[in-house]
Amino acid sequence: MNITAKINGIKYTPLFKSNLPVYSEDRLEEALNKSSVFILSNSRGNKIALSKWVSPKRTRSYPYARIYDVLNFQGRRVAIIPIIKDEGQDGDRDFLQWDTISLMSLLGVYTIIAYYSDASKSSKYKNKITKQMFDIYHIRQELKDLSSFQSDAIHWNLNQINKVGEIARRALEFYNMISKKLNVQMHSFDSATKRIEELLKGRNNFMKLSRKLAEKAQHRESVTIQPKEKLSGIKATLSIKNYLGGYYFFTVDEVKIDNNKIYLIESKHSKRNIIPSLNDIKDGLVKMILFTNLKEVTANNKTYNPIPVLKLTSDEEFAFDRLKSTQIDILKTLNLEASENDFQVLINNLDIIEIEK
Repeated sequence: MNITAKINGIKYTPLFKSNLPVYSEDRLEEALNKSSVFILSNSRGNKIALSKWVSPKRTRSYPYARIYDVLNFQGRRVAIIPIIKDEGQDGDRDFLQWDTISLMSLLGVYTIIAYYSDASKSSKYKNKITKQMFDIYHIRQELKDLSSFQSDAIHWNLNQINKVGEIARRALEFYNMISKKLNVQMHSFDSATKRIEELLKGRNNFMKLSRKLAEKAQHRESVTIQPKEKLSGIKATLSIKNYLGGYYFFTVDEVKIDNNKIYLIESKHSKRNIIPSLNDIKDGLVKMILFTNLKEVTANNKTYNPIPVLKLTSDEEFAFDRLKSTQIDILKTLNLEASENDFQVLINNLDIIEIEK
């Protein structure tokens, strides 16, 4: 099923609080090494909340959960995302997609497109690197520019897109140096260079190339059912258009239609625990932020009233008396957040409110 919708703006109240560590701006390098989400304070007392992505790929290492953690912050929220992450021939290589940037714009998050300048050799694989470190000088300069930037996240992120070609070129130069220094074979520089040549042609080409890849990934996800997912509905693609004419491509784990209602279900599963981890839940909540703000939802040429649902499943039998106190607290907060933002929560297909009764 193909679903289309519009988003005119984001209105959402996150209730999971995170006690983010605070670092002074002269400790930025230490902050990046120690924390994935933190607050940076400058000498004038101004603060920004930063989340550090360890890969440009959205399905690795809970980047959505990190974005969720900065949404409570009332000041500027920043995501530092690598343009390329190459782990060497024995590892993965991922490229930044336009749709990631546009999602950050939608959520009001300023993006700093960064690159790695150093790494260590893996002790397990001959041609793999680990402990990759960002070019701290580049990030400092971007933060300095951001401190005097007067417009919103959308315009900042569009300016970042104009720099992607040069940033990607620098990223490859450093990977070439890392390869020689550590005697590690990286992925083909020729294929990466061709990708960069497209980026250097400008923002529109980057958007076009990324959108094409995003649509392909969207299609792959829509026809693939992961073994870990306990699904009973059908998968669907979701294409969202914002008020600027930008498009966002997602998949919906499950879709069910009941008269004029369409249930958009995001599923999170755990094999070993009674409920999924808090990071899994936060990851799912970012989808709820999107789903709860959808307008003009259409499928099969018919308009529906969307009902967002976060579905938690487990291989373990669910029972409240088997939960740890921390898990009970998570479910209580989740129930409040669902009520506050008008979405449903299911646990093994039972409504969380009914379970608590």
